[in-house]
Amino acid sequence: MSKLFFSLLFSLVFLASQAQNLYVKSFGDRKATPVIFLHGGPGYNSASFEATTAQKLAENGFFVIVYDRRGEGRSLDKNAQFNFDESFKDIKAIYAQMGIEKAVLIGHSFGGIVATLFAEKNPILVQSVVLVGAPVSLQESFRTIIKKSKQIYEQKKDSVNLKYIALLEKMDSDKLEYSSYCFGHAMSNGFYSPKQATAEAKSIYATFKTDTLLQKYASKMTYPGPKGFYDNEHYTTIDLTNSIKDLKLKKMPIYGLYGKEDGLYSVEQIKSLMKLIGKKNVKYLDNCSHSVFVDQQTVFIASLKKWSMAAK
Repeated sequence: MSKLFFSLLFSLVFLASQAQNLYVKSFGDRKATPVIFLHGGPGYNSASFEATTAQKLAENGFFVIVYDRRGEGRSLDKNAQFNFDESFKDIKAIYAQMGIEKAVLIGHSFGGIVATLFAEKNPILVQSVVLVGAPVSLQESFRTIIKKSKQIYEQKKDSVNLKYIALLEKMDSDKLEYSSYCFGHAMSNGFYSPKQATAEAKSIYATFKTDTLLQKYASKMTYPGPKGFYDNEHYTTIDLTNSIKDLKLKKMPIYGLYGKEDGLYSVEQIKSLMKLIGKKNVKYLDNCSHSVFVDQQTVFIASLKKWSMAAK
């Protein structure tokens, strides 16, 4: 046998063993269209998607793979490097472990950044990229959060929080502390949840009170992830505009699913995304916030089915 064969075999074995150090779980028929879910954060996990949506998506004709990034969630690793190169190696390792050649990447929130940059470097491995509540520019999202929060505090005549906003507006927007404060205001103002959830979403959210996995991990965040990705990648300043343009030149299908009640994005941001990837490739949904796969699960699954067929 040739040296090339042994080299390829060794690479596959090495990658597969690397993936075994991660929390990885699959759903559905391995012969179906592979889908990899990349969770938000940094410092979060895939539990909310795994518990609510993965099996239902598999039942609709997909081979669904969920995992937690190295050093985050259930992929504990004290030696995690928290950089994109490590993340990309781990994704490739999952490909090897699961025996797949090409996959749809669902990038939720920060996972959309990882998915886009991975696809740009490895287009041959990606069938399409689906951005779900994912930022193109976090700096734009920070400005949106501050603007919307300020309006809420002005309406409430909340002088205390208005002072905090005034201090925030004077901070260096590149700093991790700035992003943390912005996300804190987003959380306290309900920017991650729909104001009027659909009956379907209410039923799913009810399981958050009883499902063991959701109870343990749905709200669990860890600090090393955001600190590490900030130190190594300065992720708070990333703008995906040029990367998306590059993927379009490479004929990579890119789609977007966003909620109209997601307080991280303004209407202008969504319109800009539509210009980048095509209006028909973006769904901007009513009664929906950040977790589109919960808030509008039926639409989410139907969209994946439609787009995966179009991207083949």
